[in-house]
Amino acid sequence: MRFRIVSDSSSNVLSIGDANYTTVPLKIITEHEYVDDANLDLDAMMEDLRHHKKKSGSSCPNVGEWLDAFGDADQVFCVTISKHLSGSYGASVQAAETYMAEHPGRKVYCLDSLAVGPQMMMLVDKIRQCDADGDDFETTKARVLEYQNQLHTLFCLESMLNLARNGRVNMAVAKLAGMLGIRVAGIARGGQVTPVHKPRGAKKATQTLVEMIQERGFRDGNLLRVAHCYAQEAADALCEAVRAVFPNARIVLEHTTALCSFYAEAGGLIIGFEGEFNEGNDNRLF
Repeated sequence: MRFRIVSDSSSNVLSIGDANYTTVPLKIITEHEYVDDANLDLDAMMEDLRHHKKKSGSSCPNVGEWLDAFGDADQVFCVTISKHLSGSYGASVQAAETYMAEHPGRKVYCLDSLAVGPQMMMLVDKIRQCDADGDDFETTKARVLEYQNQLHTLFCLESMLNLARNGRVNMAVAKLAGMLGIRVAGIARGGQVTPVHKPRGAKKATQTLVEMIQERGFRDGNLLRVAHCYAQEAADALCEAVRAVFPNARIVLEHTTALCSFYAEAGGLIIGFEGEFNEGNDNRLF
């Protein structure tokens, strides 16, 4: 690979075989600091959070961590969690400016995914595809931005308390989740968490998600990635329901790592997929 690809760890995928891809870790802060990397004991972190009653939060990678991840690459692509959810994008931009100033002629492009989790990996894979196709840096940048225009992120959560406590959603909305079996289904609109529906029960939640996927232009043969936080049954039910409508859908199922687990909480799903032009995409080209 000619391109070095770096994402922050909210992508949920920390390594890809022998690909020139790496992640910089976000951190979850309680009385302990949990680093979102391959050494994390996710079960222990979630158990700690289940009993934790005091303030908790997350912190983004710093400039130095991004710089270390660039290594000595001539061409670097960074993919970050939405800048509306974290300072990761801002830190990556500062690192890129420093790196290019210290190494004239080298290139770094930082892409705000305007999402989290699965959609980030779809962008990473698009960069890898462009690299395999032999595209140059600027052509890759243009193709990835155009591809981003067709991507969508949905979520379905049983609890939104950590999102609310950290100012990501309104506390009144968060209190609905988990009450009498009510879940909150929503979208990433302009890079922000936006609740849309409040389905009651697992079956209704699955039906609602399939309808939301259809409404956004998913077609048979398109790619859909599902990240779940200790919600294998719900994830399997969604995949089965999608395949019932779109038998040739390409589906990837994965577990959340620390950052996404912290915000999605147990029982949560984050879904990224290819669809029609995304009107809520702040990076759109047209």
